[in-house]
Amino acid sequence: MIPLVFASAGEEQVIKKIGGNEEVKRHLENLGFTVGGNVTVINSLAGNIIVKVKESRVALNEEMARKIMI
Repeated sequence: MIPLVFASAGEEQVIKKIGGNEEVKRHLENLGFTVGGNVTVINSLAGNIIVKVKESRVALNEEMARKIMI
């Protein structure tokens, strides 16, 4: 498992684990990040990433992207 921040752009990945406290996990789940779900990195710039999850585009900072393991 590696953090989402290290994923290559354009490749669909499966979320294996979501770290952080309960508030962070709930926030990410509300955005569509669930264990077993698919996520695709669209673009990455200075650690911040734009991903496609459940037909939506979401921007994450590096700290949040490191909590999502693929």
